[in-house]
Amino acid sequence: MSLLIDNIGSLVTNDPDWGGLLGLIPDAAVVIDEEHSGAGTAAGTGSRSVPSGSGRVAWVGPRADAPDADRRIDAGGCAVLPGFVESHSHLVFAGERAEEFAARMAGQKYAAGGIRSTLAATRAATEADLARNVDRLLGEYLAQGTTTVEVKSGYGQSVADERRSLDVARSRTPFTTLLAAHVTPPEFAGRADDYVAMVIDEMVPACAPLASWIDVFCEQGAFDEDQSRAVLTAGRRAGLGVRVHGNQLHQGPGIQLAVELGAASVDHVCHTDDADIEALAASSTVATLLPAADFSTRNKYPNARRLWDAGVTVALGADCNPGTSYTTSMPFVIALAVRDLRLTPDEAVWAATAGGARALQRDDIGVLRPGSSADLVLLAAPSHLHLAYRPGVPLVHAVLKNGTQVAGSPH
Repeated sequence: MSLLIDNIGSLVTNDPDWGGLLGLIPDAAVVIDEEHSGAGTAAGTGSRSVPSGSGRVAWVGPRADAPDADRRIDAGGCAVLPGFVESHSHLVFAGERAEEFAARMAGQKYAAGGIRSTLAATRAATEADLARNVDRLLGEYLAQGTTTVEVKSGYGQSVADERRSLDVARSRTPFTTLLAAHVTPPEFAGRADDYVAMVIDEMVPACAPLASWIDVFCEQGAFDEDQSRAVLTAGRRAGLGVRVHGNQLHQGPGIQLAVELGAASVDHVCHTDDADIEALAASSTVATLLPAADFSTRNKYPNARRLWDAGVTVALGADCNPGTSYTTSMPFVIALAVRDLRLTPDEAVWAATAGGARALQRDDIGVLRPGSSADLVLLAAPSHLHLAYRPGVPLVHAVLKNGTQVAGSPH
């Protein structure tokens, strides 16, 4: 079976063969091969009713050249773009931290220690409670056009709780990350080196089968360079890829460490110097920018314009977590990136789609070309420019995952 999405006002392909950064095709159409789409759990969506099959893009181009298909959807002049790719989220948690947010807005400075309140709530929650919360948040992501989500652990920080967190995440997405070294838990207060040793000797071996990457919060108040390197190296020995939370609150070693270890991404990247930018530009490590976290903490925004102009590969993420970025809205992140990070609308859309895919080391998502995953977003707008032009407006009209509609309503 095949599906034709016809009468597309403007199609973002992210395929350079169509010219420009976004590979825009006006008055376009897409044909999807639905042969392998079926019921089950979708990779990266969390909804048990979402198709888990492999519906693929069969053809893209001007609608006048579109081949015949078994079914047709009239896009009604909507803009269509690849599903957003979220490469940085912390969804396995319990509780919330609204009062902490209010205190920051009243002038209290953000520090990494607030994570410990979520740690206590998460440890006390049942696995069913955690799963329900993950499904709720993944549903929010999907309704706003995000079709792929990476999920980190990091709010358990015991072997059993980290493994439980990853088990919940892995049942909903293949993109899972062991963030064992988030902060030092209370039972290891003043003994960060002992905690790092436990992570290396016990937690990594127990949790690695449920994760694709290892991550660490390399930051003042969390883990220093030597501790971070030890954790990341242990994860790499266990077969995990490397990710790093780096240079969020202060200038530090996180970016250089990420490049040294060949990390898939270094995330936040708010404090950089010339050497950091040069190292990133010369590497394959993606700089994942998380402006909603900086918005929520009144932290310094990253110098996205300079990173992009230097040739650094940039991704955008929402960083959904209960303490510093309790949002699942990639359209909001795109608007922030244009207004406050000074990316162009085209650059921000690319970073939220193809950039996120690169941070996850995938080339079959975040793009619409023959053979790619049929993950599409239809906007109630004629152009992707409206994502930044009309901030806060629910523009996502319909979402397809693996070629099957999972949110919104078609024309």
